[in-house]
Amino acid sequence: MLRTIALGSCVSVQGIVVGSTQDGKLMVRVDDKTFVGYPVSGARN
Repeated sequence: MLRTIALGSCVSVQGIVVGSTQDGKLMVRVDDKTFVGYPVSGARN
């Protein structure tokens, strides 16, 4: 599943979910790199 995570206040990454941590962070893979951050909620109208 493709998800967006926030790495900081101005940096986000979108990639394939490969796991999660106990503190609620998601791990996403982009090419050969794995990033860990908090999931970004979707836009709601």
